[in-house]
Amino acid sequence: MVEPYTEDDSHIRRALEVSVNVGLLILLTGACLLILRPFLPLILWGIIIAIAAYPGYRRLKGLLGGRGGLTAVACTVLLLAIFIFPVVLLTGSLVEGIQSLAARLTQETPFIPPPPPRVGTSPIVGPPLRDAWDLASKNVSVALQTFTPQIRKIIPELLSISAQIGLAVLQLALSILVAGVVLANAGGGTKIAHSFAIRLLGDKGPEFEDLVGATIRSVTTGIIGVVLIQSLFAALGFLVARLPGAGGWALIFLFASVLQLGGLVLVPAVIYMFAIASTTKAVMFLVWCLIVGLMDNVLKPLLLGRGVPVPMAVVFLGAIGGLLTMGTIGLFVGAIILSIGYKLFLAWLEGTSQPSVEVSARTVSARVGL
Repeated sequence: MVEPYTEDDSHIRRALEVSVNVGLLILLTGACLLILRPFLPLILWGIIIAIAAYPGYRRLKGLLGGRGGLTAVACTVLLLAIFIFPVVLLTGSLVEGIQSLAARLTQETPFIPPPPPRVGTSPIVGPPLRDAWDLASKNVSVALQTFTPQIRKIIPELLSISAQIGLAVLQLALSILVAGVVLANAGGGTKIAHSFAIRLLGDKGPEFEDLVGATIRSVTTGIIGVVLIQSLFAALGFLVARLPGAGGWALIFLFASVLQLGGLVLVPAVIYMFAIASTTKAVMFLVWCLIVGLMDNVLKPLLLGRGVPVPMAVVFLGAIGGLLTMGTIGLFVGAIILSIGYKLFLAWLEGTSQPSVEVSARTVSARVGL
């Protein structure tokens, strides 16, 4: 005898059906992400660059008579020019510095000045530093042979860092091309982003959509823009002061500034200038480095957080925390996540505080007999 069909069986079948559908959806999403994984950094960087450049794209589109394709090509060429020109100059400076260093090493020409007398008076590190400096100033070849074990340990790390820098440069150049494609399809992309935001967050979707765009533009101008300005002025100071290996110093300062540690790079540069140059020239270089080091204290309050309805500290902490956690892409992802979390927290506070206000008003009305 067949048992009658019950309502519990219907619930079980519905639960199983939902579980199977959710499982298939998760598998499909995972498979898509796995396939796109090699291209995700390019896509993310392309979207970020496109969002940051979108206000300029709109203005240029108006000047070109509303031709979106031509405007996207013009923006892509302009961004590539802005990106490639400093890279070429920096690479040329690095190659020139390496060639000069190799020539001096081959000719055994002393290019490291003798240590100042006050170096040896420093406690603990003074005598070893003075001996190593004195040896390097007299005979670089012997000094290199003395420190061969330490140099062998550093070389693989330097090669790995160089390879990562090269890949990052290539990735950024390709990301600019992806940004050009995104800008060329800006209308469709905007509709998709708007629909996704509404689907995910409901009526609050457009607000958070604007928040994401404003945060990306704020980080671009307030952190990356400030870093590029500082690095440009620092490189100018290195070149004018004729600091050996100016291109290498500028590159190190650029990466250190992203980590908010650019001032530490200027300290050894200033010490080296006092050791090899006249006092007047070294003091002028010191003043210039102080201006460069303090420049971000003026520029960040002016540029960071503009147009973002969250405090500047939230954007800054999100960007730096994201950088330390996820790498360069974390500058934007961290700032976006922390800004959205801050806004959701405020919305939760406003939502929970409203009932208490109403209850308090009713209590007061009851007490006064209204």
